[in-house]
Amino acid sequence: MNFLNKLERKFGKYAIHNLMYYIIILYGMGTVLDLLRLSSFYDSYLSLNAAAILHGQVWRMVTFLIKGPSSNLFFAIIALYLYYMIGMNLENQWGAFRFNMYFLIGILGHVLAAIVAYLITGVSYSLDTFYLNFSLFFAFAATYPNMEFLLFFIIPIKAKWLALLNGALFLFEFVNSLTYGDYATSLSIILSLANFLIFFFATRNFKRISPNEIHRKRVYKKAVSQTKGVTKHKCAICGRTEEDGDELEFRFCSKCDGNYEYCQDHLFTHQHIKKK
Repeated sequence: MNFLNKLERKFGKYAIHNLMYYIIILYGMGTVLDLLRLSSFYDSYLSLNAAAILHGQVWRMVTFLIKGPSSNLFFAIIALYLYYMIGMNLENQWGAFRFNMYFLIGILGHVLAAIVAYLITGVSYSLDTFYLNFSLFFAFAATYPNMEFLLFFIIPIKAKWLALLNGALFLFEFVNSLTYGDYATSLSIILSLANFLIFFFATRNFKRISPNEIHRKRVYKKAVSQTKGVTKHKCAICGRTEEDGDELEFRFCSKCDGNYEYCQDHLFTHQHIKKK
């Protein structure tokens, strides 16, 4: 916790706000490639191929992110919406810096898993952010355990129970990947879970912020920004305000018709305003 606090104080200003918005754009690009039947282009030039990375194609460590969640447009849209909702809620809860760190460490974990598996087996396994996104749901369920989702668009089920199903899927995929020698997938599952556990224990003492509280704070900040720079006093003669000097004093003139305010230099020297 203290380590994260130190990092945030030093590097927090570089955090990307609304990171999930940009991630969703990347996923959308990958979905378009799938719909245009250009997945072979992704596999040949953009995927997370450890052998290609070690031979200089370092851009793959970033471009593999554009892999879409599904080749079916309907399910892709649903998945993108869920990813966006989960990511934005976690960013509001943790702050932009911590959410950036979570995603960055997850990405590096996937790259590391692919390279380690390649060095051990000599086989390049293609990985995407499937397990990273599912680990985000673990974090979301730990933060908002009682938030309900509609399973199959009909059955209401709380996030904590969906997280258990998510955990069962992780266990099945882990055992299955070990059985078939897909060690890169096994490593990516372990690293994704480790990423979740690290950030869960580092942020579990954070005060939970409800969506209503987030909205209230945004409204308050907007109101403050709109009133920023508005002065309370202004001389009707010279136009000076309290921001022009701490020594200035302002008074209303009782002999003028209307609410006219003057600084100390013009309070007794101005010509009184009378309505006809």
